[in-house]
Amino acid sequence: MKHLELGFIGFGLIGGSIARVLKKKSQDITITVYTRRENPDLERGMADGIIDRLVYAIDQSFSCCDVIFLCAPVLKNIDFLPLLKSIIKPDCIITDVGSVKSNICSEARRLGLAKQFIGGHPMAGSEKTGFANATDTLLENAYYLLTPMEENRAEDIALMKELVSHTDACCVVLSPKDHDRITAAISHVPHIIAATLVNMVRSKDNEEENMKAFAAGGFKDITRIASSSPEMWQDICIANADSINEFLAYFEEQLRHFQQMIASGNKEEINDTFRIAGDYRNSIPAKKSSIIARTYDIFVTIDDRTGAIAAIATLLSDNDISIKNIGILHNREFMDGVLKLELYNENDASLAQSLLRRNHYDIVVRN
Repeated sequence: MKHLELGFIGFGLIGGSIARVLKKKSQDITITVYTRRENPDLERGMADGIIDRLVYAIDQSFSCCDVIFLCAPVLKNIDFLPLLKSIIKPDCIITDVGSVKSNICSEARRLGLAKQFIGGHPMAGSEKTGFANATDTLLENAYYLLTPMEENRAEDIALMKELVSHTDACCVVLSPKDHDRITAAISHVPHIIAATLVNMVRSKDNEEENMKAFAAGGFKDITRIASSSPEMWQDICIANADSINEFLAYFEEQLRHFQQMIASGNKEEINDTFRIAGDYRNSIPAKKSSIIARTYDIFVTIDDRTGAIAAIATLLSDNDISIKNIGILHNREFMDGVLKLELYNENDASLAQSLLRRNHYDIVVRN
């Protein structure tokens, strides 16, 4: 790869992870980062050699950039386009990392930047945010979606594909419209539903808060994503309103149909609905990283005896496996008490399962 001048506007988890892996793969890269205010994490990024220049204004510092990554919230990214138009060189590529594409692509075209703008979306994440949590492995095996337009030059698309390959992500090219429908269905609407479920329990709970007290296991699993940044999801809902509303309308229709099945006592159709959903869900591949941050959980049946949890924790610790989170599940899904262990990565989860099985612990399999 030739020497590249890269610019980053916004430098949190995603932008920082892209920069880390590209710097790891090639020292022939210069990285300029814009930030609104002084940030000790970014100062450390300079000391570590990830950031070459740290600037506090969108100015001529970006005039030599070959590629500029917009890594701010989705609506804010659009605001940077007119600022960059008068600064960048004619062959500079502007890309972004947001989860909505049609609006920013349309604005780039309106500003006369369609030839230079190539939308991008790394479908990876974490419950942690900020450059301090960026890693050079975050995008590994994740899908990285590119949404070029008709005006883009073939050599620019090829360069973006090459950069994506250096992040160890899997590059897929889509139209902006297709991208927004896909992300609405698999990410945006699920986040809205999760938030709605949590607010249903909050508003319908009794004074003793029994629902909240008993909300564990399955409920916490399916609503985990409701803890995401409200500011980020506010912007996403506005930016991708058309696609989100399309699938919300479909979901509403399906809920009404389910109400009718229950009201009529249609056991066969209810059974078919759950069976078809289960079969399809089990067919979804689990190898690629997800737009919704993945967790690495193990469920272990435990005896009701003193020291049972400590024995498992000690066994993992003695084998250099760190536990991220731990809890006991008592619900109808499991006959006995089950210990839920959340590990930091897939490798630790795999090693922990093998280790626990060798030591005669019963691992509960959940898809």
